[in-house]
Amino acid sequence: MTYEMASSFWGPVTSTTEWCEENYAYSSYIAEFFNTISNIPCILLAFIGLINALRQRFEKRFSVLHISNIILSIGSMLYHASLQHVQQQSDETPMVWEVLLYMYVLYSPDWHYRSTMPTFLFLYGAAFAILHSQVRFRMGFKVHYALLCLLCVPRMYKYYIYTREASAKRLAHLFVATILLASMCWLLDRSFCEKISKWSVNPQGHALWHVLMGFNSYFANTFLMFCRAQQLGWGPQVKYFLGLLPYVKINKPKAQ
Repeated sequence: MTYEMASSFWGPVTSTTEWCEENYAYSSYIAEFFNTISNIPCILLAFIGLINALRQRFEKRFSVLHISNIILSIGSMLYHASLQHVQQQSDETPMVWEVLLYMYVLYSPDWHYRSTMPTFLFLYGAAFAILHSQVRFRMGFKVHYALLCLLCVPRMYKYYIYTREASAKRLAHLFVATILLASMCWLLDRSFCEKISKWSVNPQGHALWHVLMGFNSYFANTFLMFCRAQQLGWGPQVKYFLGLLPYVKINKPKAQ
Protein backbone atom coordinates (compact mmCIF):
# COMPACT_ATOMS: atom_id res chain seq x y z
CA MET A 1 0.00 0.00 0.00
CA THR A 2 1.41 3.42 -0.95
CA TYR A 3 1.44 6.45 1.32
CA GLU A 4 2.53 9.90 0.12
CA MET A 5 4.83 11.83 2.41
CA ALA A 6 5.89 15.44 2.21
CA SER A 7 9.56 14.68 2.73
CA SER A 8 11.80 11.64 3.11
CA PHE A 9 15.51 10.95 3.13
CA TRP A 10 15.40 8.31 0.37
CA GLY A 11 13.11 10.05 -2.10
CA PRO A 12 10.27 8.49 -4.12
CA VAL A 13 9.60 4.76 -3.75
CA THR A 14 11.22 2.71 -6.54
CA SER A 15 10.86 -0.84 -5.14
CA THR A 16 8.40 -3.21 -6.81
CA THR A 17 6.74 -4.08 -3.49
CA GLU A 18 5.55 -2.11 -0.48
CA TRP A 19 4.14 -3.58 2.71
CA CYS A 20 1.23 -2.82 5.00
CA GLU A 21 2.93 -0.14 7.09
CA GLU A 22 2.62 3.62 6.82
CA ASN A 23 5.74 5.09 5.24
CA TYR A 24 7.92 7.49 7.26
CA ALA A 25 5.47 7.49 10.18
CA TYR A 26 8.24 7.65 12.81
CA SER A 27 11.32 8.96 11.03
CA SER A 28 12.17 10.68 7.74
CA TYR A 29 15.13 8.25 7.47
CA ILE A 30 13.15 5.01 7.81
CA ALA A 31 10.31 4.27 5.39
CA GLU A 32 8.88 1.21 7.15
CA PHE A 33 9.93 1.51 10.77
CA PHE A 34 8.72 -1.80 12.25
CA ASN A 35 9.65 -3.79 9.16
CA THR A 36 13.16 -2.37 9.52
CA ILE A 37 13.84 -2.84 13.24
CA SER A 38 12.24 -6.30 13.28
CA ASN A 39 15.39 -7.58 11.56
CA ILE A 40 17.49 -6.85 14.66
CA PRO A 41 16.45 -10.07 16.49
CA CYS A 42 17.35 -12.02 13.34
CA ILE A 43 20.87 -10.56 13.40
CA LEU A 44 21.30 -11.29 17.11
CA LEU A 45 20.17 -14.91 16.73
CA ALA A 46 22.47 -15.46 13.74
CA PHE A 47 25.36 -13.91 15.70
CA ILE A 48 24.75 -16.28 18.62
CA GLY A 49 24.75 -19.21 16.21
CA LEU A 50 27.95 -17.97 14.59
CA ILE A 51 29.73 -17.66 17.94
CA ASN A 52 28.73 -21.21 18.83
CA ALA A 53 29.88 -22.56 15.44
CA LEU A 54 33.26 -20.80 15.73
CA ARG A 55 33.81 -21.60 19.40
CA GLN A 56 33.27 -25.33 18.89
CA ARG A 57 34.99 -25.41 15.51
CA PHE A 58 32.10 -26.68 13.44
CA GLU A 59 32.71 -26.99 9.72
CA LYS A 60 33.05 -23.64 7.95
CA ARG A 61 29.80 -24.20 6.06
CA PHE A 62 27.87 -23.44 9.26
CA SER A 63 29.77 -20.24 9.95
CA VAL A 64 29.03 -19.15 6.38
CA LEU A 65 25.37 -20.08 6.87
CA HIS A 66 25.06 -17.92 9.98
CA ILE A 67 26.90 -15.06 8.27
CA SER A 68 24.49 -15.32 5.33
CA ASN A 69 21.59 -14.90 7.80
CA ILE A 70 23.22 -11.69 9.06
CA ILE A 71 23.80 -10.37 5.53
CA LEU A 72 20.21 -11.16 4.58
CA SER A 73 18.86 -9.32 7.64
CA ILE A 74 21.02 -6.27 6.92
CA GLY A 75 19.81 -6.29 3.31
CA SER A 76 16.22 -6.50 4.52
CA MET A 77 16.80 -3.52 6.84
CA LEU A 78 18.15 -1.45 3.95
CA TYR A 79 15.21 -2.42 1.75
CA HIS A 80 12.48 -1.61 4.26
CA ALA A 81 14.22 1.55 5.44
CA SER A 82 14.51 2.95 1.91
CA LEU A 83 11.96 1.18 -0.34
CA GLN A 84 14.43 1.61 -3.18
CA HIS A 85 14.87 -0.93 -5.98
CA VAL A 86 18.62 -1.37 -5.46
CA GLN A 87 18.13 -2.03 -1.76
CA GLN A 88 15.31 -4.43 -2.59
CA GLN A 89 17.85 -6.45 -4.55
CA SER A 90 20.13 -6.45 -1.48
CA ASP A 91 17.30 -8.27 0.30
CA GLU A 92 16.04 -10.61 -2.42
CA THR A 93 19.37 -11.75 -3.90
CA PRO A 94 20.76 -12.90 -0.50
CA MET A 95 17.48 -14.78 0.04
CA VAL A 96 18.28 -16.92 -3.00
CA TRP A 97 21.94 -17.27 -2.04
CA GLU A 98 20.95 -18.45 1.42
CA VAL A 99 18.67 -21.19 0.06
CA LEU A 100 21.51 -22.34 -2.21
CA LEU A 101 23.71 -22.59 0.90
CA TYR A 102 21.06 -24.68 2.61
CA MET A 103 20.96 -26.96 -0.42
CA TYR A 104 24.72 -27.43 -0.17
CA VAL A 105 24.62 -28.15 3.58
CA LEU A 106 21.72 -30.57 3.15
CA TYR A 107 22.90 -32.55 0.12
CA SER A 108 26.71 -32.35 0.12
CA PRO A 109 27.34 -35.15 2.69
CA ASP A 110 26.05 -37.76 0.20
CA TRP A 111 27.32 -36.07 -2.96
CA HIS A 112 30.16 -38.12 -4.43
CA TYR A 113 31.50 -35.49 -6.83
CA ARG A 114 32.80 -32.93 -4.36
CA SER A 115 33.52 -30.02 -6.69
CA THR A 116 30.44 -30.19 -8.92
CA MET A 117 27.78 -29.12 -6.41
CA PRO A 118 29.51 -26.00 -4.99
CA THR A 119 30.59 -24.99 -8.51
CA PHE A 120 27.06 -25.32 -9.89
CA LEU A 121 25.46 -23.54 -6.92
CA PHE A 122 28.01 -20.70 -7.12
CA LEU A 123 27.41 -20.21 -10.85
CA TYR A 124 23.64 -20.39 -10.35
CA GLY A 125 23.79 -17.77 -7.58
CA ALA A 126 26.02 -15.49 -9.65
CA ALA A 127 23.79 -15.81 -12.72
CA PHE A 128 20.70 -15.02 -10.66
CA ALA A 129 22.35 -11.95 -9.13
CA ILE A 130 23.24 -10.60 -12.58
CA LEU A 131 19.78 -11.32 -13.99
CA HIS A 132 18.06 -9.87 -10.94
CA SER A 133 20.05 -6.65 -11.27
CA GLN A 134 18.66 -6.18 -14.78
CA VAL A 135 15.10 -7.51 -14.54
CA ARG A 136 12.38 -6.37 -12.13
CA PHE A 137 10.82 -9.58 -10.87
CA ARG A 138 7.51 -9.51 -9.04
CA MET A 139 5.60 -12.77 -8.70
CA GLY A 140 8.37 -14.55 -10.60
CA PHE A 141 10.80 -14.01 -7.74
CA LYS A 142 8.37 -15.41 -5.17
CA VAL A 143 7.66 -18.51 -7.26
CA HIS A 144 11.38 -19.07 -7.91
CA TYR A 145 12.22 -18.69 -4.22
CA ALA A 146 9.40 -21.03 -3.15
CA LEU A 147 10.56 -23.71 -5.60
CA LEU A 148 14.12 -23.55 -4.27
CA CYS A 149 12.82 -23.89 -0.71
CA LEU A 150 10.70 -26.90 -1.70
CA LEU A 151 13.84 -28.63 -3.03
CA CYS A 152 15.20 -28.55 0.53
CA VAL A 153 12.15 -30.21 2.08
CA PRO A 154 12.84 -33.90 1.15
CA ARG A 155 16.32 -33.77 2.63
CA MET A 156 15.16 -32.01 5.81
CA TYR A 157 12.51 -34.69 6.22
CA LYS A 158 15.10 -37.43 5.72
CA TYR A 159 17.27 -35.92 8.45
CA TYR A 160 14.23 -35.74 10.71
CA ILE A 161 13.18 -39.39 10.34
CA TYR A 162 16.76 -40.61 10.83
CA THR A 163 17.23 -38.56 14.00
CA ARG A 164 16.37 -40.48 17.15
CA GLU A 165 17.11 -37.83 19.75
CA ALA A 166 13.92 -36.26 21.08
CA SER A 167 15.69 -32.94 21.76
CA ALA A 168 16.81 -32.72 18.12
CA LYS A 169 13.34 -33.60 16.87
CA ARG A 170 12.03 -30.76 19.04
CA LEU A 171 14.25 -28.39 17.06
CA ALA A 172 12.63 -29.65 13.85
CA HIS A 173 9.17 -29.13 15.37
CA LEU A 174 10.10 -25.54 16.29
CA PHE A 175 11.38 -25.03 12.74
CA VAL A 176 8.04 -26.17 11.25
CA ALA A 177 5.94 -24.21 13.78
CA THR A 178 7.79 -20.93 13.19
CA ILE A 179 7.66 -21.16 9.40
CA LEU A 180 3.90 -21.88 9.50
CA LEU A 181 3.22 -18.97 11.85
CA ALA A 182 5.49 -16.68 9.83
CA SER A 183 3.78 -17.62 6.57
CA MET A 184 0.39 -16.91 8.12
CA CYS A 185 1.55 -13.45 9.21
CA TRP A 186 2.98 -12.76 5.74
CA LEU A 187 -0.21 -13.83 3.95
CA LEU A 188 -2.52 -11.87 6.26
CA ASP A 189 -0.37 -8.75 5.86
CA ARG A 190 -0.45 -9.04 2.06
CA SER A 191 -4.05 -10.15 1.61
CA PHE A 192 -5.90 -7.94 4.09
CA CYS A 193 -3.82 -4.76 4.12
CA GLU A 194 -6.72 -2.54 3.10
CA LYS A 195 -8.78 -3.70 6.08
CA ILE A 196 -5.83 -3.78 8.50
CA SER A 197 -4.93 -0.19 7.61
CA LYS A 198 -8.30 0.94 8.99
CA TRP A 199 -7.67 -0.64 12.39
CA SER A 200 -6.60 1.57 15.28
CA VAL A 201 -3.53 -0.68 15.78
CA ASN A 202 -1.64 -2.32 12.94
CA PRO A 203 -0.47 -5.82 14.03
CA GLN A 204 2.59 -5.43 11.76
CA GLY A 205 2.29 -8.84 10.14
CA HIS A 206 5.40 -8.44 7.99
CA ALA A 207 7.50 -7.40 10.98
CA LEU A 208 6.27 -10.51 12.81
CA TRP A 209 7.29 -12.50 9.72
CA HIS A 210 10.84 -11.17 10.11
CA VAL A 211 11.08 -12.08 13.80
CA LEU A 212 9.59 -15.54 13.33
CA MET A 213 11.83 -16.25 10.33
CA GLY A 214 14.83 -15.19 12.39
CA PHE A 215 13.95 -17.90 14.90
CA ASN A 216 13.11 -20.27 12.04
CA SER A 217 16.58 -19.87 10.51
CA TYR A 218 18.19 -20.30 13.93
CA PHE A 219 16.27 -23.53 14.62
CA ALA A 220 17.05 -24.84 11.12
CA ASN A 221 20.76 -24.13 11.51
CA THR A 222 20.88 -25.66 14.99
CA PHE A 223 19.08 -28.79 13.80
CA LEU A 224 21.45 -29.16 10.83
CA MET A 225 24.47 -28.66 13.08
CA PHE A 226 23.19 -31.46 15.32
CA CYS A 227 22.62 -33.82 12.37
CA ARG A 228 26.05 -33.10 10.88
CA ALA A 229 27.77 -33.59 14.23
CA GLN A 230 26.03 -36.96 14.49
CA GLN A 231 27.31 -37.93 11.03
CA LEU A 232 30.85 -37.06 12.11
CA GLY A 233 30.59 -38.91 15.42
CA TRP A 234 30.96 -35.81 17.58
CA GLY A 235 28.38 -36.85 20.18
CA PRO A 236 26.11 -33.78 19.89
CA GLN A 237 23.76 -32.69 22.67
CA VAL A 238 21.10 -30.00 22.66
CA LYS A 239 21.68 -27.55 25.51
CA TYR A 240 19.83 -24.35 26.38
CA PHE A 241 21.34 -20.90 26.77
CA LEU A 242 19.81 -19.28 29.88
CA GLY A 243 17.39 -22.21 29.89
CA LEU A 244 15.60 -20.88 26.81
CA LEU A 245 17.58 -20.77 23.56
CA PRO A 246 18.72 -24.17 22.24
CA TYR A 247 22.23 -24.73 20.94
CA VAL A 248 24.38 -27.74 20.07
CA LYS A 249 27.24 -28.85 22.30
CA ILE A 250 29.65 -31.39 20.83
CA ASN A 251 32.36 -33.69 22.14
CA LYS A 252 34.89 -34.28 19.39
CA PRO A 253 37.24 -37.27 19.67
CA LYS A 254 40.70 -36.12 20.77
CA ALA A 255 42.17 -36.97 17.35
CA GLN A 256 39.94 -34.25 15.83
